[in-house]
Amino acid sequence: MAANSTNSQANNISIQPREWGFLGSFRAMASPCEVLMAVSDPYIAEQMLQLAFQEAKRIEQKFSRFIEGNVIWHLNHANGVAKPIDAETLHLFQFAQQCYQLSDGAFDISACALMSLWRFDGQQRLPKHSDITQAIQHVGLSRMTLTDNHVYLPSGMSIDFGGIGKEYAVDKTAQMLAKQWPDYSVLVNFGGDIACPISKADGWQVGIENPLHLDNAAALLTIRQGALATSGTTRRYIEVDGRRYGHIINPKTGYPVEQAPLSVTVLAQNCVMAGMLATMSMLKGPDAEAFLQQQGVDFKVFRG
Repeated sequence: MAANSTNSQANNISIQPREWGFLGSFRAMASPCEVLMAVSDPYIAEQMLQLAFQEAKRIEQKFSRFIEGNVIWHLNHANGVAKPIDAETLHLFQFAQQCYQLSDGAFDISACALMSLWRFDGQQRLPKHSDITQAIQHVGLSRMTLTDNHVYLPSGMSIDFGGIGKEYAVDKTAQMLAKQWPDYSVLVNFGGDIACPISKADGWQVGIENPLHLDNAAALLTIRQGALATSGTTRRYIEVDGRRYGHIINPKTGYPVEQAPLSVTVLAQNCVMAGMLATMSMLKGPDAEAFLQQQGVDFKVFRG
């Protein structure tokens, strides 16, 4: 890549100089991804961006349920047979179990059967109640058996790491950059999920999208170190007979959570934690704010 500005069509990677350093961008995990780098050396910036891109794509290739032949695909097509997993996959499953337990079963990565019924693609129609009732029979992470090197899913159950995968990718990428270049502050932003592992004296300016006016910032935050994640239904919802249905599904009822905020943004020590709390608060519906206040974290909630 060139020293000042470059655009790689093959990988959709670009890097541009800014007054504070360099801005790198690419696309991964169905999201626009950015890496803000407070460095003056273009060669270091290019190395940082390549590392971020490669790690984001690695995690996407490994854990996206839409990619045939990866570990998730094999688990979802196991038909009731236990499958081997590695240490990284075990780590994500253990975190998913924690989310499931802390949310009393509301945060459930096994809700794929329900998610496949609810289509937020502009069709503006509800699934049949009988289909929802049938799908619920294949949901419930407590029915999974997890050991140090194997996972067993009952036949008909499938899992999706989408609720924690992007946040995990943000943290992992940020940690790798901080370890290799500990003298430079970076901000990793994958689709609005953010981590800044090394403190920046004057901070990074981060805008929080206004769910009532998309692509416009409703608030501007200064992040010196830490992480931020947003969960919301502003871009994925349907309206049927004058009623709005967001894409956050309650796995116990099979229907979208009622009286949920439009969006929730949480600041925490790492992105996985911020994402977990943001999603769990959305699942609390009308009690989202009260839940977040109990957690002792900074947050911003938008309602209609």
